[in-house]
Amino acid sequence: MAASRPAKVTAAAPAAAAVPLLSIVGLSAWYGELRAIWDVSLDIHAGDVLAIIGANGAGKSTLLKSITGLMNRGAAAHTRGRVELGGRRLDALDTGQIVDAGVTLVPEGRRLFARMSVEDNLLAGAFLPRVRPLAQRRLAEMYRLFPKLAERRLQVVSQMSGGEQQMVAIARALMSQPRLVLFDELSLGLAPAVVDDIYRKVAEIHAQGTTCVIVEQDMKRALAVANRVCVMLEGAIVLEGTPATLSEAQITAAYFGTER
Repeated sequence: MAASRPAKVTAAAPAAAAVPLLSIVGLSAWYGELRAIWDVSLDIHAGDVLAIIGANGAGKSTLLKSITGLMNRGAAAHTRGRVELGGRRLDALDTGQIVDAGVTLVPEGRRLFARMSVEDNLLAGAFLPRVRPLAQRRLAEMYRLFPKLAERRLQVVSQMSGGEQQMVAIARALMSQPRLVLFDELSLGLAPAVVDDIYRKVAEIHAQGTTCVIVEQDMKRALAVANRVCVMLEGAIVLEGTPATLSEAQITAAYFGTER
């Protein structure tokens, strides 16, 4: 891969100059000798719904893993750069400490405990000492958000549909009372009607005060919910702005790496 990366185009800066909730500066990531992320800098503000879109292999999932400490695994997978949450450095912390600071990930493929019940999966999301005393209250809140999970709280998750499992994965991430939730490939492998329902739940989560980052390959779906969008190509952010200020032609060109 060439050392020169595509230039980033910023169509519109955030309206407010407030201190960002999450600040990423010069973040790069490697899988062994393969460099997957190239000097990414990005600010995420409280109240954002940021959509990160791009083709398969653009670096979207690696970016989320880098934020949550899942790339800090020694020489095989590692990062360089700075990630801060409200001014606190996250890049030197392990994943548990990052969750405790207020950032959680709904991973691609859900990564549930397949032989455990819905409720046991949710309780696994309340492993932090600060959250354990609130676990039953958080469970009740998740069951209000996802009534179907309350009906099936004792069901083994491997026996559930993909959409139901996605609900479990989202609820598990919310058990720790995060300030920022990262959704990786939220709609992957789900029927359109199920995706509509999942996105309605994301809107509710955001309305309750949680900042959201949504990684998607579906451009139209992402743009419909986001107040900010960035496009990744070959491990770099090549376009950033708002759905109101970016044209479909600009986004499509950035997505596919064609001339703007």
